[in-house]
Amino acid sequence: MGNTVAREDFEWVYTDQPHADRRKEILAKHPEIKALMKPDYNLIWVVVLMVLAQLTAFYLVKDLDWKWVIFWAYVFGSCISHSMTLAIHEISHNSAFGNNKAMWNRWFGIFANLPLGLPYSISFKRYHMDHHRYLGGDGIDVDIPTNFEGWFFCTRFRKFIWIVLQPFFYAIRPLCINPKPITRLEIINLLAQLSFDFVIYYLWGVKSTFYMLAGSVLGLGLHPISGHFIAEHYMFLKGHETYSYYGPLNMLTFNVGYHNEHHDFPNIPGKSLPLVKKIAAEYYDNLPQYNSWIKVLYDFVMDDTISPYSRMKRHLKGEVKQD
Repeated sequence: MGNTVAREDFEWVYTDQPHADRRKEILAKHPEIKALMKPDYNLIWVVVLMVLAQLTAFYLVKDLDWKWVIFWAYVFGSCISHSMTLAIHEISHNSAFGNNKAMWNRWFGIFANLPLGLPYSISFKRYHMDHHRYLGGDGIDVDIPTNFEGWFFCTRFRKFIWIVLQPFFYAIRPLCINPKPITRLEIINLLAQLSFDFVIYYLWGVKSTFYMLAGSVLGLGLHPISGHFIAEHYMFLKGHETYSYYGPLNMLTFNVGYHNEHHDFPNIPGKSLPLVKKIAAEYYDNLPQYNSWIKVLYDFVMDDTISPYSRMKRHLKGEVKQD
């Protein structure tokens, strides 16, 4: 059985991403979709409840045996932490308070970030907007793996390790591909996070702190929800760079699985993306789609033709404007 993937470089394309043109077509045919372009105020209360749930968990694990701290970090904490990163994704699109209150969204993102243990929200916003504007853009879109990742993680075992280490690569990749000067809000995000982490350690000790940090790392690594990292844009079918997932884990991830719909309409909150699919079904029903993120992870590791190289890349033309 083969053990080394065949692909040796990214799939370079010289066409624009498909989402802008499809958005124009859909809005021309279904203008009622514009009514969905409004904030999801329920997101605010969901995030507050998630923060409270994690604070409760921090307290409950403080006196447990270490084996149970690790168990609950993976079984419960990882799910909440990964779900919170996707709440932060929603907030980065101003879905909580709307575009007219952009700074409210930034402050709320810093609040949502607290139970993750690691500063994330502000930097994610800056890079994620580039991902939407310049999908696959060489040197701009840091969702694209580095050449080293594509070259080294080329066997089944190495691809498995790559999945386990995804939090590490998502953290360092921006520094390698597209480093940006630190902003005032990022410093605030960092100081707020360090202060929160210190308070948790001071009040409840090392086990609560470990639970917080381990849940974030485990939730973004080898975890069923992490299948979305690969499902969204890795090219299992030649010529298709964005894929949607319509399985049950959307209930925990603010419908991030509706990824074609999200890239077509990034200003529509996740709550309303199923309605976009329903209204414009003729545009989405026949696109490649998934129903299991676990199967995506399995197929990524076991398919010898798929690797971190299985992404479309573009040489960008014209002026590039970054956040």
